[in-house]
Amino acid sequence: MDSINDWLLSSNPWTAYRTRLDLLGEPESAPEGQQTRAEMLAHPLVQALLEELRAWPGGILNSHKSAGHALHKLVFIADLGLRVDVTAIAEITTRVMEHQSPQGPFQMLGKISPAYGGTGEEVWGWALCDAPSLVYALAKLGLRDDPRVRAAAAYLAGLGRENGWPCAVSPEMGTWRGPGRKEDPCPYANLIMLKTLAQFADWRDSAAVHDGVNTALALWEARRNAHPYIFYMGNDFCKLKAPLVWYDLVHVLDVLTQFAWTRDDPRLRTMLDVALAKADADGKFTPESVWQAWKAWDFGQKKVPSPWLTLLMQRILKRIQ
Repeated sequence: MDSINDWLLSSNPWTAYRTRLDLLGEPESAPEGQQTRAEMLAHPLVQALLEELRAWPGGILNSHKSAGHALHKLVFIADLGLRVDVTAIAEITTRVMEHQSPQGPFQMLGKISPAYGGTGEEVWGWALCDAPSLVYALAKLGLRDDPRVRAAAAYLAGLGRENGWPCAVSPEMGTWRGPGRKEDPCPYANLIMLKTLAQFADWRDSAAVHDGVNTALALWEARRNAHPYIFYMGNDFCKLKAPLVWYDLVHVLDVLTQFAWTRDDPRLRTMLDVALAKADADGKFTPESVWQAWKAWDFGQKKVPSPWLTLLMQRILKRIQ
């Protein structure tokens, strides 16, 4: 572990910063961490993200799998550990929160064609495959206790069922829903709802979260036969990939290991074994699939180990241990 940590600390500022906090347990106020955080914030790649996000929402959300959309970039900067004490972050979060639905969730700009139950016009609305990510990002960016953020989280939490979270959309989205049976859970919506509610102490151990976790693990156990909303857990699902955008192995492991009661579950252990088998002799991890929108980052290639991906895996391992 010492050699891995040394490698991570010497790699790039975003990985080094999270290594200090997540693996080494250093406080955010430590001088070394503050210096690394300043280097991260000043890095051209991070500055480019902030500049792009200042133009929120930056365009229509045509596909929730579009890794280059501002929605996923907002989540990523939240994962880096930036907060609203940074002027750019304060500006960005203000713009995000300007569009809050009457129900509570924050809205994205989208367009649903009449063929799929929409109007064909640009509208502000929300779906369970985007609204949780906005709440997650706002909470991580330092607005966890803001009444507007808590109202959004509460409404979304209330949509859970015994088999996790379904496909659900706001009235502005018309009759659109994903390609699946209404009674089925949406694996992706379920995943990002768990990810979001893990950020709130009063929901982390709720019945809804327990139901959602069990649903996620049951889907893995029945992966050969159960494919709700056409989400598969086959070869593509098991490819190591960053950042955490879609429904894949690293993303699911990162979310589920945030709940202490999952860590001895044999279903989680078999999932973890699949990922651990992909480590090299030094315990480093190389991406097996990449998002082209992130090709400038250390995880945007498949040739050499990625510090950020290795950090994610080491953090998962630390939680398990």
